[in-house]
Amino acid sequence: MTKIRFIHVAALAGTLTGPALAADLPMKSEAPYVDQRFSWTGCYVGGHVGGGMGSKAMTDPVQLVQDSLIAPGTTTGVTTVTTSPTGAVIGGEIGCDYQFSSNVVMGIEGTASGTTMRGSAMVGLPAGVPGDVALVQANNDFLASVTGRIGYAFDNILIYGRGGFAVAGDKYDVSGGTFNGGGPFHFQGVDNRYGWIAGGGVDWAFARHWSANVEYDYYGFGNGNILMTDQFSGATGVVNVKQSVQVVKVGLNFHIWGSGW
Repeated sequence: MTKIRFIHVAALAGTLTGPALAADLPMKSEAPYVDQRFSWTGCYVGGHVGGGMGSKAMTDPVQLVQDSLIAPGTTTGVTTVTTSPTGAVIGGEIGCDYQFSSNVVMGIEGTASGTTMRGSAMVGLPAGVPGDVALVQANNDFLASVTGRIGYAFDNILIYGRGGFAVAGDKYDVSGGTFNGGGPFHFQGVDNRYGWIAGGGVDWAFARHWSANVEYDYYGFGNGNILMTDQFSGATGVVNVKQSVQVVKVGLNFHIWGSGW
């Protein structure tokens, strides 16, 4: 009986002196949480799609036709014909931004867009026979810009404005089936117009390297003379066009080198 009691005591001693329970070990401290805010610092490339509307006031298509096809001085008075081209805008952009500690974001961006903006208007030709008219058409084929960009970041939301240098590629036509009892005429001219752009929008970074934006831009191109040539007779003349363009577009950008979230 004495030996049995000794075994029980030894077992009890082994239990008491064995490894400490998990509950008795000190707790590991967790790493402090760091709020990882999105940073707009970095470069991006992307594409956009939208719609545009222009205003192109041409002075003087009546004089162009009448003085070129009859004789200089035939036309009296001045006629201005305004067309409002509308259509789709699609293109791409590339740029870089830097976000300051104050959440102010500054950068530079270049864009290029092809457009389908077309507009036309009819105008009478009083020096011809009754019923003589000309069709005035204005097309905008492309828009491009290089702008500075400044905005304020609310974490992954950026409200911004931009402004800078712009260029537009345009084509103009003044045509008709007959004039003064003769055959058809078709004056054509092309113009690369330089001007300025101002606009702004909202950019939303919805993933680590992706953002989507909505933007409005106003392009001002002022007045400029355009040489027009009749494709049938070879006669030439000059018209003056004052133009502006407004564009609303949505874009999708991939951000490179940015720290993300």
